[in-house]
Amino acid sequence: MTVAMHRIYLALGTNLGEREANLRTAIDRLGPMVEVTAASRLYETAPAYVLDQPKFLNIALVGQTALSPEELLDYLKRLEEQLGRETSRRYGPRLIDLDILFFDEVTLDTPRLTIPHPRLVERAFVLRPLVDIAPDLIHPVLKQSIRALAAALPADDGVLSVRPWSPFQAGDAAR
Repeated sequence: MTVAMHRIYLALGTNLGEREANLRTAIDRLGPMVEVTAASRLYETAPAYVLDQPKFLNIALVGQTALSPEELLDYLKRLEEQLGRETSRRYGPRLIDLDILFFDEVTLDTPRLTIPHPRLVERAFVLRPLVDIAPDLIHPVLKQSIRALAAALPADDGVLSVRPWSPFQAGDAAR
């Protein structure tokens, strides 16, 4: 029996502890339910919304999964908890944050989950990494490419490309 695989795009962020190690551990633990096929460059970003906290490291991933959108959400939330994420103030510091950006061309709006991610277009720390791996991906609601959405952001958006980065090999910690 063939299992239907879904193309997914995820955003990962961290601003506590060993940030790069947090990202690597999260990616390692995504399997076997999520197969990562590509990753963006590594970005260091100023905090958004709540400014009195450390800078974040952010990446975007593309992968595939056999899970449904809701199952994927549950899986990612369990993984965040297993990796040590604690409940704190909204948009506050976090050891790891795993967000679903896109799930195939699905549009979904339930009390638990909205796809595409509802704040994607205002977040340079998500769009800039996403441009690395999916510049021509069309937002299914806005009907614009990721490249066009990113180009509409302010030039001084607090997002600094650190370097190319691979989740598949160890590297030096970003400073």
